[in-house]
Amino acid sequence: MKTSDLIVIGGGLSGFMAAAVAADRGQKVSLLTYGSGSLPLASGAIDFLNAKAPDAAIKNLPDHHPYKKIGAKALDAAAKFFVDVTAQADLPYVGRLSAQIPIVTAVGTLKYSALAPESMDASRLADKKKIFVVEINGLKDFYAKMLADNLKKYFPEKIFEVAKLDLNLLGGRDITCMDAAQILSGNEQILADGLKTLDAGDDDAIIIPPILGLEGNSSRAEVKPQLRAQIFETTCLPPSPPGIRLQRAFIKYLQKSGVRIFENSKVIRAVVDGKKVSGVVVENSVREKIFPAKKIILATGGFYSGGIVMREFDEPREPIFDIPVFFPTGAENWSNKNLFGDAPQGFSMTGIFTDERLRPIDESGKILFENVHVVGANLGGCDKIFERSAGGIAISSAYKAATV
Repeated sequence: MKTSDLIVIGGGLSGFMAAAVAADRGQKVSLLTYGSGSLPLASGAIDFLNAKAPDAAIKNLPDHHPYKKIGAKALDAAAKFFVDVTAQADLPYVGRLSAQIPIVTAVGTLKYSALAPESMDASRLADKKKIFVVEINGLKDFYAKMLADNLKKYFPEKIFEVAKLDLNLLGGRDITCMDAAQILSGNEQILADGLKTLDAGDDDAIIIPPILGLEGNSSRAEVKPQLRAQIFETTCLPPSPPGIRLQRAFIKYLQKSGVRIFENSKVIRAVVDGKKVSGVVVENSVREKIFPAKKIILATGGFYSGGIVMREFDEPREPIFDIPVFFPTGAENWSNKNLFGDAPQGFSMTGIFTDERLRPIDESGKILFENVHVVGANLGGCDKIFERSAGGIAISSAYKAATV
């Protein structure tokens, strides 16, 4: 096997981003994936931090936080690169790090994100007089009346109407948002004709579940011009069509850029020579295979995806390179009694610490591998769920690792 300039291990958002950035810089990149990654579970929006102005709030984070290692320059560049990748896949994103965009969730709350698909941008919702919330017959896990009732708390002066449509999808059987998006791809006129019956005007808004196709913006482009009212998609339970659109946008970009993608490739260990890693060993059904590389980016995720494992309490480990993992020791620091409280969870802060170039370090700060870089959910020192920084850390750490 020829030596790659870069091997990226992991097929989630950070892995895709790192491979895309490196390929854009002319590197020969191999992407090793095992499983489908987490993007089909994601909302599609990219959260950098739970703050009105994420870029300003990041400056006040502690020194051990991943953002401090990544740096403001890489954060800005990552956001711009991400928007460019999605635009090339006809999946326009809007937003910036100095503000947040409101998105309507499936339960009728407003979620604020730095970068969001154009189809979910609810910034103009406050300007509308009447808001239609569409309930589609047979669509599971989307409750239009509950959504409307909860959204009224944000906009008490607006008129809300729950509109029930029967689009006769799958003969009336129960379907998910994923099913509906797949059926409507190429059959958008069914949805457009149904929405026209609402007689919504220029000053109105229509809120629908995320069913505008599974790739790019083509389905929305078919429906939107036929309506006078502005149309918004919400989030939904997994599998998430917006998350799948984002996954497909990156795959399209990587294929176009010449990245070699090796699916079902479980990396089991590294080939180590002192402080250098010359390659990784992949397990398959027949025999082990070595993938040589000049540089490695580890993007296998945290506890949830197996990038960090823990067979004994207080002894987490990274299974490929056996890198030390930061962990808040003591059962009392492992979690809060209130799971959904107003403080971070200890277990969520578990991860790998790095130097300024995102190379893994030990407890004394000594660099373990000179050509291995750690990104995304593998990084420790913060509760990414609590502070709503998972997406931002994923793309910005990936950008930094691919460019150092």
